Amino acid sequence: MERPSAVERELREAAPHQILEALRTHLGLRFQAVAVELLMADYAMSRLQPISDLPHTRDALPVRVGAPGRAFGAQRAHCERDPAGATTTVYLPVSVRGDRMGVLSVTLPDRGDEGPGARELDELQACADALAHEVVVAERDTDVFLRARRVERLTLAAEMQWQLLPGRSCSRPEYAIGAQLEPAYDIHGDSFDWSASADELILTVNNGMGEGIDAAMLTNLAVSALRNARRAGLSLADQAYLADQAVFGQHHGERFLAALLLRFHLPTGHVQIIDAGSPRIWRLRAGAVEAVELEAQMPLGMFQDTVYTVQDFTVEPGDRLLFLSDGVYDVLSPAGERYSLRALSRVMTDTRLLPASQVPTVVLDTLLGHRGSSPALDDALVLCLDWHGRPGAG
Repeated sequence: MERPSAVERELREAAPHQILEALRTHLGLRFQAVAVELLMADYAMSRLQPISDLPHTRDALPVRVGAPGRAFGAQRAHCERDPAGATTTVYLPVSVRGDRMGVLSVTLPDRGDEGPGARELDELQACADALAHEVVVAERDTDVFLRARRVERLTLAAEMQWQLLPGRSCSRPEYAIGAQLEPAYDIHGDSFDWSASADELILTVNNGMGEGIDAAMLTNLAVSALRNARRAGLSLADQAYLADQAVFGQHHGERFLAALLLRFHLPTGHVQIIDAGSPRIWRLRAGAVEAVELEAQMPLGMFQDTVYTVQDFTVEPGDRLLFLSDGVYDVLSPAGERYSLRALSRVMTDTRLLPASQVPTVVLDTLLGHRGSSPALDDALVLCLDWHGRPGAG
């Protein structure tokens, strides 16, 4: 069994709120680093916030501009030499299993050469990877990293919703997922969830009825019921039934939640799906965009003892699926034009070369351009899934 590296041991032994300081000490001794900073991506995925700037007194860095943004977007190290030639700063992505969390900035004394070599960059990236894993663990015991994620204060409903999410992206050899909610700091009832095992990926996309705390509590109830049924090993239809009864038992049909439930069989690409309401799916296959037409069934919690029926379809390697709430496809322009399939086809085609983790942000940007200056009337949820298929599967 491979032993933990020195940096992994040092980070594990540090107090949760001091793991960055432990990494600074390690990098100072190992690489003579003169500065080390962790920049966390905010909830809107638009800014990178320095951990050391709490409470925030400096402007956050735009996520798409400059060397830190390039490292974050490309998910690979980027070096920038000081014009005076005194130092070189290395920006390294901080990610866990495809979930992009931020960027580690390490400033090294300039040695008059081309900068850090490949071996040195690999070791620095290993330090960033170790930090990412420790941040995930540390967030159970400290608010330092969660506070750094927010450019502005979250509403209570948004706080509840963000704590419910599994992450904003993830990847495995068979698939890659990216997801985003907007407006990030004042969301209502939209949510998503996923869980993978050796041969399955279960994915849900939810749109809770109402606004504010009521919508957040409804979504929390439904997602918790779905997780409870999933973790009990129940079928997809039984998961929907249990969540339906939990919501109906609490609200007696006065409040309900629209949901898509999907179970992907990773070796074959066979998909079971239940369409229980308004979230929609669009597919990009071989350059063509089309809506995935499904048999609509009752939202969760609308009626007592609703029976849900599983439908089947298959994904193929190279497919891209885009899941959207009605806060996207029902949005109107100032002239009253609905955000149409034509607009979605264009943005899906334009983003076909981007990784799944970056697609939701681009879609939401085009939605903002379509909506204009008018305020958002509903949550907008975008989830992108790229299907690669299992390597070696026939």
